[in-house]
Amino acid sequence: MDSTALLEGLTARQIEAVITDGAPLAIIAGAGSGKTRVLTRRIAYRVATGDMDPRHVLALTFTRKAAGELRSRLAGLGVRDQVAAGTFHAIAFAQLRRHWADTGKPVPTLLERKVGLLARLAGPSGARGASGPQPIDLAAEIEWAKARCITPDAYEQAVGDIGRRPPLAAGAMASIYERYELEKRRRGLVDFDDLLMACVTALETDSAFAARQRWQFRHLFVDEVQDLNPAQARLLAGWRGTHNDLCVVGDPNQAIYSWNGADPTYLREFPQREAGATVVVLDDNFRSSPQILGVADAVLACGPGAKQASLRPNRPDGPVPTVRSYATDRDEARGIARAVRDAHQPGRPWSNLAVLTRTNAQLVVFEEAFRAADIPYRVRGGGAFLDRPEVQSALVELQHGSGPFDARLTDLAAIARPEVSDDGPLSGAGPAQERQAALVELVRLGHEYRSLDASGTAEGFVAWLTTTLQRNDGTGGPSDVVELSTFHAAKGLEWEVVFLAGLEQGLVPIGHAKQDEEIDEERRLLYVAMTRAEQKLHCSWSAERTFGSRAVPRRPSPWLAEIDAARAALGDGNRPGPDWRAHLAEQRSRLRAADGGAGPARSKRAGGQVPGHAGLNADPDILAALKKWRSTAARAAGVPAYVIFHDTTLAIVAETRPRDRRALLALPGLGPVKAERYGDTLLQLVAEHVA
Repeated sequence: MDSTALLEGLTARQIEAVITDGAPLAIIAGAGSGKTRVLTRRIAYRVATGDMDPRHVLALTFTRKAAGELRSRLAGLGVRDQVAAGTFHAIAFAQLRRHWADTGKPVPTLLERKVGLLARLAGPSGARGASGPQPIDLAAEIEWAKARCITPDAYEQAVGDIGRRPPLAAGAMASIYERYELEKRRRGLVDFDDLLMACVTALETDSAFAARQRWQFRHLFVDEVQDLNPAQARLLAGWRGTHNDLCVVGDPNQAIYSWNGADPTYLREFPQREAGATVVVLDDNFRSSPQILGVADAVLACGPGAKQASLRPNRPDGPVPTVRSYATDRDEARGIARAVRDAHQPGRPWSNLAVLTRTNAQLVVFEEAFRAADIPYRVRGGGAFLDRPEVQSALVELQHGSGPFDARLTDLAAIARPEVSDDGPLSGAGPAQERQAALVELVRLGHEYRSLDASGTAEGFVAWLTTTLQRNDGTGGPSDVVELSTFHAAKGLEWEVVFLAGLEQGLVPIGHAKQDEEIDEERRLLYVAMTRAEQKLHCSWSAERTFGSRAVPRRPSPWLAEIDAARAALGDGNRPGPDWRAHLAEQRSRLRAADGGAGPARSKRAGGQVPGHAGLNADPDILAALKKWRSTAARAAGVPAYVIFHDTTLAIVAETRPRDRRALLALPGLGPVKAERYGDTLLQLVAEHVA
């Protein structure tokens, strides 16, 4: 393709990223900034101008889907057949196969799944249905260690240094890890994680092999580099050698995989680590409306370690994102199902709509609600509930166990160990916690089935589940379906209308996130989810959620306060003016002043009471009248009192005694939705007690 044609349709900043001769080069590409377009155009441009030979190009990414898109884009630009493009694992395996053949070494057999081998090593404690750690959890822990280049002999100290809680005691886990490695060697096996380190070892110890690879691949390109883990970084360094021609593309604000080994500091510290590095920032967003970007940016910017995205919108104005609360998680699912059906209009297919939640287990109630509403859907990331291996295994146990169905369900509840607090499940974000949450959901469905059929059986439960959650692709075909997805699985995707559900404390942020860096990653994850929306974004939470057989009162995510502040700053939905960020900063300052400087996240985690001095000088008569009114309103709505207003918010109203709607909106905890719904009543109650 002609080099000039490759620059058509690009912005000035994108052109700079394509044509710069800076090396090494980091392209910081914000959400919706066209990063894949820029990366593939840069490769094609340099080939077209004779700046590099495509046969010496290596383009790397992290998933087969992303690699497929990369190859497709390059094919469209006429350079696919000459450029090597693939995942780290695929490229490493291809190089190792040739290396083993050249050196006459026996080619090891690839162990595609660790579970079978680990089940035998773990013994009875790893048996299906037992209360001990499952083999799949042991496999996930070994993968975590290998991503960080942690060997079995270093494992125990490594997890102790960071305070990690493995599925077994650290010493026992290290022992299984070591036995696993020995058994693989005895059988002549390698797993996928071994491919990376085997290639690293060959590059570091075999100078001839290293020279061949570095001669072959002189121009390195890495997409989504914020997802790079230490093992991959070491492999990249081995491939690179002393070459300076390295281009990395990524976004620190979309670094959301630290639990899986990713280390975003590689990108963040790129200019400091690489002498003479060039950095180009792509800060135009071509996906989301100005209103969606404004609210998403507000969430991202308020963390102690986060940086404001400040992306420039390039789409027309849209409505201000909405926030809504529901009495229960079932009500939330049914309400969103109705809203999805209303949003499905001529010219807007089902596939333009998505529902996103923090965990896969939360999607189960949406499968139920969409099935009941005859809305076609597809579950992305983890698969539909009935397709999940742990659910299928548990259902087999239920059908073949002994005793009445109630007793079997009780046994399953004991295995699931649904430890919950007012903040929700005391769990993390990794695969083991997701599997436990899925079993908790299965227990909940079991109790629901028993409430419908007191004499129900395990076989009847399975039949009821199949009817309730059966996949429904509708008449529009399998491609025209509403996507149900987790925040993580939605990364890289986009929809016209997005519903973010379950924005509750204990889920957003997830309950296990305690340290500032963990909270920051949770903020980035919410930011990623919000920026999947193009035109409309709807946020919601429920005042009660059922875990297993227990209904637990919920509190809204502390970040809904930031969302409300941004919504208030955006006003009536017109394009944000030049001073809207200043307005938002003022709203946020008011929130933090009421927080005693702690910020919404920490104050809410401290038990729902905002520390500091806000509200301490509340007028007792006004406060009593406000609380009496709140109790009546809560009973009428069938929700806990704090869903109407928190005690601190009422105390601040009683202290400041606002006289008009503008003064009311300036108070923390009072966004435009609540001001519209309850504002006149609050102002009237205050006026009745002010001389």
